[in-house]
Parts: sequence; C-alpha cells; structure tokens
Amino acid sequence: MSFTAAASGFLVFLLSVPVVQGQDGWGVTYTPTEICALKGSTVDIRCTYRYPAYLDNLTVTAEKTLWFTKQEGDEPVDLRTDSEYEGRVEYHGDQKNCSLRITDLRETDSAVYKFRFITNHPNGNYTGSPGVNLTVTGLQVQGTRHRTSYQADLECHSSCRLAGRPSYVWYKNGQNIKEETSSYIANFYPEDSSSCAVKGYEDFHSPSVCIRGLTCIIATYTDRSICALKGSSVDISCECNTYAYSVKSKFWFSPKHSHQWQDSSQPEDLSGDSEYAGRVQQLEERQRCTLRITDLRESDSAEYRLKVKTLYFQWGNDFPGTTLTVTDLQVQVTRLSVHQFSTLAELKCHSICRLAGRPSYIWYKNGQKIKEETSSSYTGYFYPEDSYSCAVKGLEDFRSPSVYAPKVPSVLVSPSGETVEGSSVTLTCSSDANPAATYTWYKENGNPDHKPLKTGPQLDFVSIQSSDSGEYYCTAENELGGNRSDSISINVKYGPKNTSVLVSPSGETVEGSSVTLTCSSDANPAATYTWYKENRTLHQGPEESYNFTSISSEDSGTYHCQSDNQYGQFNSSSLFIDVQYSPKVPSVLVSPSGETVEGSSVNLTCSSDANPAATYTWYKENEASPKASGQTFTMTNFTSEHSREYYCEARNPLGATNSSTHLIALAGKGTIYMNAARLTLIVLILIAVFLLYLWIRKKKTLKSTTEPSDPVQTVQSDSDPEYENLTAAQTEATEEQEDQV
Repeated sequence: MSFTAAASGFLVFLLSVPVVQGQDGWGVTYTPTEICALKGSTVDIRCTYRYPAYLDNLTVTAEKTLWFTKQEGDEPVDLRTDSEYEGRVEYHGDQKNCSLRITDLRETDSAVYKFRFITNHPNGNYTGSPGVNLTVTGLQVQGTRHRTSYQADLECHSSCRLAGRPSYVWYKNGQNIKEETSSYIANFYPEDSSSCAVKGYEDFHSPSVCIRGLTCIIATYTDRSICALKGSSVDISCECNTYAYSVKSKFWFSPKHSHQWQDSSQPEDLSGDSEYAGRVQQLEERQRCTLRITDLRESDSAEYRLKVKTLYFQWGNDFPGTTLTVTDLQVQVTRLSVHQFSTLAELKCHSICRLAGRPSYIWYKNGQKIKEETSSSYTGYFYPEDSYSCAVKGLEDFRSPSVYAPKVPSVLVSPSGETVEGSSVTLTCSSDANPAATYTWYKENGNPDHKPLKTGPQLDFVSIQSSDSGEYYCTAENELGGNRSDSISINVKYGPKNTSVLVSPSGETVEGSSVTLTCSSDANPAATYTWYKENRTLHQGPEESYNFTSISSEDSGTYHCQSDNQYGQFNSSSLFIDVQYSPKVPSVLVSPSGETVEGSSVNLTCSSDANPAATYTWYKENEASPKASGQTFTMTNFTSEHSREYYCEARNPLGATNSSTHLIALAGKGTIYMNAARLTLIVLILIAVFLLYLWIRKKKTLKSTTEPSDPVQTVQSDSDPEYENLTAAQTEATEEQEDQV
C-alpha cells in the first residue's frame, strides 16, 4: 500500500501492484491496479503501453488512444465523449506513457478503467486488461455513545480501505479540535455536532452529525465549490439548523481576509470589509442562510464560511465552507488548416473553472450573434478582418474578449534619432491581436530568400554596424492569421573608412595628358575631401576628384587624400605620380675646353632632362651615320681630321631632341709660340717674387744688430720742407749702400 502525499493536490489511495498484460510485443502495464479516492477530489490513473516497431514490413505507429469504462456494442465509449464526464477528464501521455485525470470525483465514477490504443497496422488495435479498479468514497462519522455518561467513541469511516497511516482532522461544532487517527473519544452534549477529514484534504470532509439526539447545530453548505463569471452575481448558501437555541449573531466571513481582522483568530463580518462595500447581502429564509455577492471580481476568489454565535457556544470558525472561483470567459483557438485568404480553426469558449449545470453558449461574429444555444465549441473559416467572442446564455452581458487575427504591426526604433555605428539599437514589433501574436523579423534588402532573422517581439543590435543598414519589417501571426508591418529604414551613420586613391587613366602618365585623381571612401553621411602633395594642401571640398588638364613634369610627386565627416576622418595611402616626358634640349660639355691640341684626348658629354631616362647618340655635322652612342663621346689622339662641328641626340620612348652643334678645332703654330712665351713670363715673375722675399728678410736682420743701446734724445723743431726732403734723400742713399754691400 502507498499514500499519495498532500503536496500532490490529489487525495488518492493506491494499491501499488503493477499488472503487465500483453503478448508478442503488444501490452499495457497499469500502476497501480486498485485506487481508492475521496469524493470531490482528483485522481490520476497511469499506465505504459508497447507495440512492435515493425510488423509485416510496416513501421508501426500509434494513431489514436482512449480510456473507457463501457462499450456500445463492440466499440468502447471514449470518456471524452461521455456526458457524465464532460469537462472533468484530461488525457496526457506520449508514445510510451498514458495517463487519465478525472476531477471533481463522484461516487458514480467508481468503475474499472481501461486503456485502448489504435495503430496504423490493420490488426493493430489493442485494449489493456484487466484495467484499473477505481473506488470513489465519502467519509462518514460513525460512533458509539456511552449510556452512563456524555462520552462517545467516534470513527472516521470510508467505504474502501485508505492506504498507509493517514492523519485525520476532527471538528466539533465547526471548530478544529484534534488531529489524530481515524478514531476520536470525547464528551458530547445535545447541541454538539462532529465531522472528520483527512489531514491536508479538509475540503473533502464528512457531513456533520449530531452525536446525542437531533438538536445540535448543523450547517451544511449547498456547494463545496462554485464557479462564477466575472462581473456577474453569485449566491453562496448554507442550510443551518439552530433549533431552539438563541442566536446572538450569524454572519459570513472569508479566512483570506484574516490579516485585516483585529484578532486573527476572531472572524469579522464580510459586510464590513471595504473591498465588498455595496456588493454583499446576507439573505435568510427559514433555515437557509445565503451570501449574495454582486459585480464579481477575480479578487473575490476565496473560501467563504458561515459563523453562528449563541448564548452558550459558537459554530463555524474552522469548518470548511464554499470555495468561490471567479473567472472570465476566454476563447481558445486551435488552428486546423491555413488557406490563401482564410484560416480554418476551432474555437472553444473556456473558463478556468467548470461552470455549474450544462450551460448553453452564444457566439458572436464582429459583435453580431451567429449561433445560439450551442456547445462551447465552434468551427469555421476565419478572415483577417473578423473577430469572435462567446457568452453563456442568460449571462450575455459577461461576454468573453474577442479573438482576431493580428492587425498591421507597428515598429518602434529605440533610441530614436540618428543611428550611429557601434551604438545599441532595438527594434520592437507590436500588434493588436488575440490570441497574442508571435513575431518574426526580416531584412528586406540583402536577403533575397527572405529568411527570418529572428523570432520574438524585439530585434536587438548590441553594436550596430554599417552593414546592418537596410529595410526591416516584422510579421505578426496567431492561430487566426497573420499580418506584416511596413518596412522601416535603418540608416547607420559612421565615419569614413577604406579611403583610397584611384588614377584615371591607369597606366603610364605622359606629360600634357589629362589625369584625374579620385578619392573614394565609405562614409555616411558623405565625406568631404582634402588633397595633399607631400603634405602640402592642394584642395578641399566635397568633390571626390582632383584634375590635371595638362599634366607636367613638375606635377610628379606623392599624393594622398583625407576624407572626413562629423563622425571621423581617414587618410588614404600615398600614391606616387610619375609624369613621363620626352627629352628636353640636351646640353653638351667639352673637356678640356678651348682649342684642342693635336694628339690630345677630348671628351664630349651630353645631358638632357627626360623621363624615362634618355639614350644618347653622337653625330658629326653633315654625316648621317652616328659617330658614337652613350652619354660621353671620347676622341683620343686628336688630329685635324677630328676638327668639325658635333652634336648629340637624346631619345626615349616619348621622343628625341638634338643639341646645338659644337665646333671642335685643332690649335695653329702661332698659338703654340704665344703659349710658350706666356709660360716663360710666368716663371720669371715667380723668380722675382722669391728674390724680393729674401732681400726683405736680410734687411730686417741687419737693422736689429746695429741699433744703439742708449736712448736717443729727440729734438722737435718746426717742420721744414727742405729739411724733410734732404733727410729722405740721405736715408735712401744709405739704404742703397747697404744693398751694395
């Protein structure tokens, strides 16, 4: 035996004896095969099943599964179609596991439950036997009274044996007095009533009973749970027999609001709660006490209890009351197929709790009734402009929200304003749709296959790049259709990059031709350009090109451009412009210069400015054949035959230019004699200079040896010209004598 813990939400007692039934690879295993569950609770019946993977050259797959308790003829009746289980059964599982959930159990649900699966094989239908035996029981208080005292022995009884050792909760006059085993011994007086429950499952308690006589106070709630629509009204009722006891007060309260009470152990009348102001009434008719709540809100979902106070005792603090669940209607959509202009779908009018009775539903299309007094489902073709809603008949004012395909989505760019490269940018797609839409992002240009970029309402660029510029749009889709947004342009701004210089025309640059330099740069917004030659500014402006109408050799050099905008700047690499031109007029240098002596050697050197460098050819006047090639023309052992006018030709692939003629003449005899005389005169002058130097040096030596030791007294007199001339003459005579010596 095993006991399902309270945390599971189900009160089910299981006999854990698995049964495996099957043959030849087919089978169903139930775990367990015996279940004891309390009335009003929920139960899960579980199993596993198997079948051959291959049979008769066919891959076997399960196509349909179902649970049943009875058959019509030879066919099992699927519990989902059985009116007795409507809204109370759910199937769960996969290709190996099977599970049946039944809620709000009734004693009539006691039966043997079997699982059946149908495969794609012609003979592949299988039912697992013997199935699971479910027994649904309620709790009953049974007891024995002592004749000589007020004492009674009570037992909490169920029709099937509960597994394990569950703990029990005992109530006396609606007060929780004990948590023990299934038996309870205490003194009871005529006014006392008692009830029991399994701990953790107090909502499934036994009915209250009088222990001594029939004059105890017993309050029985008409409904353990009520499901009501938001905005509507609800009546929560209790049959309360007070007999002849003098009642001081009788009021309704909700434990949910105990935090608002002055004393959390002492309930307070709900009519004094501000949340219910103007919305609650307490109605009494004979032994029935009713709480009416109008304009229901979802926050009204709670448990509601009745408290009775007499002169001698009180009833109802702890005894479970009626649980109210407030719900609104929702339309659930299941897409069946998609067509070019419409969608085939099934709609179901749904609430989070099961409405009482067998309500009829009304369906609305674009606000107009289309079907009345139908089941909760509706199937049809739906167009993008259509909207649908549902209501319970008789409660038409509490209609569900409409369902419809997405409207045209809108796209929001954040942050707004300019988008700068490297920044974080988010695109958000939103659309009015019910059910909620799913979103997909696309880039219109640069994505010819229109493959989705991302799913979800947001498209994030953590560090946006220039390559992300383009047209973007999103689609919104739900089970009823889809729509797409208008395209939005993302224009990423960035500073210049990849700046380069292009020469046109390409190839060699010839002097006199037209040449264009073009600066190209990737930038947004467009860059302005500055041109440089050897770091000297040539031009600045928006123009990409720098033109040479007739380029010259002086334009040769290194060029580069700089592109810039408000987001940055970038320099191109340097480009050398090599202007080629034909040779300029050559110049000729004769070495040695002047007339050439017979037998000597003469060098003629030709030079010319040219690009590419020139080659040289030497000619003698009036002779067609060249005398020599190369920049220097050397004539050795010069004779009279060499005397003539010479010129050179400078040539490169772009042209040729001749120098002027130069006369190279042999020197005559008169010229030789004159040159010899000039040489002799130069030698004589050099000898005379040398002798003069020797005389001056000797004179200084004699003067220093004859100088008197005593000082000479100098007598000044008036100056006389004759005297001065005489003195000078004497001095000269003395010097001549010294020279003769």
